[in-house]
Amino acid sequence: MYGDDIHLRLHRIRAERLRHEAPRARPTRSPRHARRLRSRLGWTLVEVGLRLATPRPRPAPRPGLAARL
Repeated sequence: MYGDDIHLRLHRIRAERLRHEAPRARPTRSPRHARRLRSRLGWTLVEVGLRLATPRPRPAPRPGLAARL
């Protein structure tokens, strides 16, 4: 239909403009910053994995009615 063609054409025009603007919009960060962030994220994942893999101690039995049953 007529409306579908217009929509597709407008989409292509917008995509072309975004591709043209993309290099200017990218933030410039140093490789050192990226390495530091990657390292911090990696160690956080290691810490979370260790917490999940470590068995939790069982609570001590409480005296009272529950201990007698």
